[in-house]
Amino acid sequence: MPHVIALVDDLIFLSRIREAARAAGIEVRAVRNGSQLVDAARQEGRLVLVDADSERLPWMAALAALRADARVAALPVVAFVSHVHADRAQAARAAGASRVLARSAFVEQLPELVAQAGHPRPEQPVP
Repeated sequence: MPHVIALVDDLIFLSRIREAARAAGIEVRAVRNGSQLVDAARQEGRLVLVDADSERLPWMAALAALRADARVAALPVVAFVSHVHADRAQAARAAGASRVLARSAFVEQLPELVAQAGHPRPEQPVP
């Protein structure tokens, strides 16, 4: 089943992600590190959501692992960060996030992001 992958340790945001996914008929897989992220991405992952404010999760290393795996490197990644942490937003872009949103914009756009993840992703050439 297609799913959204959440590298998120904030339970409020994880709950919001699950709620939006449930409304869109999409499964959410919460992960804690790079190997879990890559494994989940290989199993019909459609979108990765990353809390770039987390100080407990190794999100930069996890994104590096994702981008290093040719089979899932093109998977879209949306990172969200507090608007006061411009340095973390820049770090998320450098780590491979496709988009970086302020937390407020993330909450506003979450239903649409998750709904789009339910559409089939284009086939990736296998190296």
